[in-house]
Amino acid sequence: MSERVILKRGQKTPAKRARAKPARSKRPASASTPARPWLAPTLAVLAAVVALGTAWLYQLPERLWLGAAKGVAAIGFEVRDVDVSGTRHMARLPVYTAALDGASDSMLLVDLDDVKARLELLPWVAEASVGRVLPDRLTIDIVERRPIAIWQNEGRHRLIDAEGRILQTEDLARFAALPLVVDEGADREAGALVALLADYPAVEKHFASAIWRGGRRWDIQLKSGETLLLPEDGAAVRRALDAFVRLDRDTGLVGRGFVSLDFRVPAQMVVRAGAEENVITTVAGTEI
Repeated sequence: MSERVILKRGQKTPAKRARAKPARSKRPASASTPARPWLAPTLAVLAAVVALGTAWLYQLPERLWLGAAKGVAAIGFEVRDVDVSGTRHMARLPVYTAALDGASDSMLLVDLDDVKARLELLPWVAEASVGRVLPDRLTIDIVERRPIAIWQNEGRHRLIDAEGRILQTEDLARFAALPLVVDEGADREAGALVALLADYPAVEKHFASAIWRGGRRWDIQLKSGETLLLPEDGAAVRRALDAFVRLDRDTGLVGRGFVSLDFRVPAQMVVRAGAEENVITTVAGTEI
């Protein structure tokens, strides 16, 4: 039988009785269904590996990147200008060619390390630095190799640096003031000779050319016509040059008509004037 509730004016509605909820029995976790907290992270990692593998298989990142690169190139982000600095002797065309020799002109696809590597393969380039200036410009700074001598061999003349590298030039006459080194192997030894002469300015001012003899030693041709025959050993060469400088200072050795001044034997100089030879010791105080 249902219960009726009669409300009078001004009387509040009586609160509903809360129904009692039946008590739930708590069952202990069954030993046959243990908790697995590692399962969710493991499945997530597995899913990530599968996704990455699929992306790699279809090269999706590379395709998206290439598409983006072509897209930005179409709106102006592609190489249009190449600013080159540091070139003094070398031609600029090989620099531009090396800079623009990549697979794409898109600014996003220009590999600066590859451009640098291509530039440093050029004979004149000792070092190169490459920068990117958005939206459309590459900057290149070149450090050129320093020419130190002209190498004459088998009737040809070539410009070389301290390492014996051949430096291409269309106007060899511009470098006529550089030392001339002659014969096979002189290109490899020229750097050491030029460094040696820098320590002997009194010899350097008389220097005309040098011939590399037998792959072992130098004959130095003086501007006044004499030939200075040097020994093989580096220390002996310095002793010979010391003696030459002292004798020239004390006795006016250069310009007296001698054909050769031979310092190959330690502590003595063989002076040849025409067919005549004189052996002179190179101790202090010797007069000629």
